[in-house]
Amino acid sequence: MPDDVAPVAPGAPQLKGAALIKDEVKRLPDRPGVYRMIGDEGEVLYVGKARSLKKRVLQYAQGRFHTQRIAHMVDLTRSMEFVTTRTETDALLLEINLIKQLKPRFNVLLRDDKSFPEIVIRREHAAAQLRKHRGAHTIKGDYFGPFASAWAVNRTLNTLQKAFLLRSCSDSVYESRTRPCMLHQIRRCSAPCTGLIGLEDYNALVEEAGAFLRGESRAVITKMSEEMQALSDDMEFERAARLRDRIRALASIAQEQQINPETVDEADVFALHAEGGQACVQVFFFRAGQNWGNRAYFPKADRSLEAGEVLGAFLAQFYDDKPPPRCIFVSHEIPDRALLAEALTIKSGRKVEVSVPQRGEKKDLVDHALTNAREALGRKLAETQSQQNLLTGLAETFGLAKPPRRVEVYDNSHIQGSNAVGAMIVAGPEGFRKNQYRKFNIKSENLAPGDDFGMMREVLTRRFKRLMADAPRAAVAAEAGPQAPLPSPQSTGFAERVLEFAVPPQNHDSGDGADHAENEDITDSPWPDLVFIDGGLGQLSAARETLKELGVTDVPLIGIAKGPERDAGRETFFIPGREPIKLKPRDPVLYFVQRLRDEAHRFAIGSHRQKRKKDIREAGLQEIPGIGPSRKRALLMHFGTLKEIERASITDLGKVPGVSAESARKIFEFFHAQAN
Repeated sequence: MPDDVAPVAPGAPQLKGAALIKDEVKRLPDRPGVYRMIGDEGEVLYVGKARSLKKRVLQYAQGRFHTQRIAHMVDLTRSMEFVTTRTETDALLLEINLIKQLKPRFNVLLRDDKSFPEIVIRREHAAAQLRKHRGAHTIKGDYFGPFASAWAVNRTLNTLQKAFLLRSCSDSVYESRTRPCMLHQIRRCSAPCTGLIGLEDYNALVEEAGAFLRGESRAVITKMSEEMQALSDDMEFERAARLRDRIRALASIAQEQQINPETVDEADVFALHAEGGQACVQVFFFRAGQNWGNRAYFPKADRSLEAGEVLGAFLAQFYDDKPPPRCIFVSHEIPDRALLAEALTIKSGRKVEVSVPQRGEKKDLVDHALTNAREALGRKLAETQSQQNLLTGLAETFGLAKPPRRVEVYDNSHIQGSNAVGAMIVAGPEGFRKNQYRKFNIKSENLAPGDDFGMMREVLTRRFKRLMADAPRAAVAAEAGPQAPLPSPQSTGFAERVLEFAVPPQNHDSGDGADHAENEDITDSPWPDLVFIDGGLGQLSAARETLKELGVTDVPLIGIAKGPERDAGRETFFIPGREPIKLKPRDPVLYFVQRLRDEAHRFAIGSHRQKRKKDIREAGLQEIPGIGPSRKRALLMHFGTLKEIERASITDLGKVPGVSAESARKIFEFFHAQAN
């Protein structure tokens, strides 16, 4: 690493900024190294590395800056410190270390840099232990990871316990047992502590678990299936049933839940999306050919930096205390990519490749990570303000008299009219109020298949009829009268982003003469202050006519139409009596409304799928064209249950003996037909 320290010239007291840097350049060597720019109070402003300290620092002294950020940084500089290194790779490693230690304000900073959980098969005992692990590899054993979250590793541990019956207890507990514990009773441990299984047979289970975690899942499941069939043929049905349960457990994590690549065995995938002055880096971990989860990071970076610069700085800091995999795929070309790969190779002791995939499955993995980064940043931007501030912005944007305390969003879901379900979600100052969500099984028999307008009419009719019966607001609509005339946008004070419509105040008088607090009255009221309809002008008109027929005329209605090609950020909002409007792409209110709409869509789709899967389970596999008794038997033998067949991907289905690629596609499409 560093082999000498260049002397720091005291400099004249009056020198600062570019003049000070120009004076420092005179004494700098033409060698690799790291420089630090220091501010008025001794704080480190920036840490950088260079192949040639003299040439790199001279660029700051010339006074020609590409961005205001660099000009401001130079202007604040009051002194500099330098460390020379033998190679540029050493300079990069030192730069990474200093940035993480000093956290300079002008560098890209990795935030939320927590260690990742792993699974370890601990071999310090005659009976190996299966457990979760964080931190340095100080325990003797086999490590598998990283997993993106504690939830992911805990779920996998539970499944491995069911499948391989390995102990998770400490050595002291193991030595003190005289009879099997509860884990053995619920079939999550083979109880080697009491001799119910010999060490030789137990170690065979340990080796199977290790093989599974190394990516040999198909071989392990095939072996267990053959053993189960042999036991069944020998009439040992109880032991065969135990193996069946173990196969079911393995199938739940061995198959493609989201993305399990065919050509990528070990890799980390990084994708960056920047918007609204913020950036999100989505990281996916692939080990043993399996997707072991993902995590979103939001590094602190100046908005003037290019995406590649942010991603490169993030990568360098990310692997400062983590072992890198053999392959790293990134979404953008990063500066000094080859240098970073060389540094990671030296650090890990094995060759590490950093690449920007251009085609094929690797490119698909990066694109998927990029989609997740975009969505995660959208959620993050929506949460930058408090919920109350967002509701206040919602009121300003759409001209409500005051921030709504209860917002309801309606959507429906179906496939060509079958298993139609309507959904209502509720949000307020405390966020989503999931205990207030409602789903409506569409009951009308005279609706044409796919009649979205008719479905919306039924949902709103049932919702507001029930509401009027349970919590009547006598004469509210009559007292309110017709909707007040809309003011001109210029008179509102936020003309470029607001189209107002007047909403008469609601009467929350309890009628008993008591003086109740306004917030308590509104919070307790089941009546919405604002209703969003997921749909365009047609859906909004149907909703407005329905409420008018019921006598409800004082609840504001807004329709949300998706943008061209369903692009998020280009939604059109339809408001009764006004021209359609669009919000600015980076408006926090737009992200908030998108969250509301997406939550309604998620709830509607989920309700539809639950209803549809119930019908599918009742019918079994008989309804799928081309799936006869032999293939049905092969599918059930391979996956264990119908539920696992539903979860399987096309690739997993195609691995079943006797199931062709075309049959796999038909089975997959039967279970995963896209709902509207």
